[in-house]
Amino acid sequence: MSDVVEVPILAAEAPHYAHADDAGADLVASESVTLGPGERALIGTGVSIALPHGYAAFVVPRSGLAAKHGITVVNSPGTVDAGYRGEIKVTLLNTDREHSFEVTAGDRIAQIIVMPVSRAVFVPVDTLPESLRGANGFGSTGVSGAATLA
Repeated sequence: MSDVVEVPILAAEAPHYAHADDAGADLVASESVTLGPGERALIGTGVSIALPHGYAAFVVPRSGLAAKHGITVVNSPGTVDAGYRGEIKVTLLNTDREHSFEVTAGDRIAQIIVMPVSRAVFVPVDTLPESLRGANGFGSTGVSGAATLA
């Protein structure tokens, strides 16, 4: 069994895990919205939490909405910091070019994942240590399963 962290919450409907081994708990819409083709909207969840120090929550898309309807979370993952006490809202985007999508209050619209986070100490240096990847970035490993090293 994984670690459990208690998170104080104010909500008419708390996020819930669909299965015992799910990483993300479902967030539901607290309002109804119609997303036209290509439109986005900030949708309330009615959820406010108090994360313990050393934790953050990440709001991510629901795979079924993405695959079946082209609905995604614009700033995924949306970060909820431990010090934030306001309502968690989700910016949904309808990527479908032809069909509107109806969000009804109570619909599952995103997932929230609570994780421990480390705080970095950024140390200025004159050079960085070498690595196999080096400065190669976007697309540097190609598309096929056979990666090549230059």
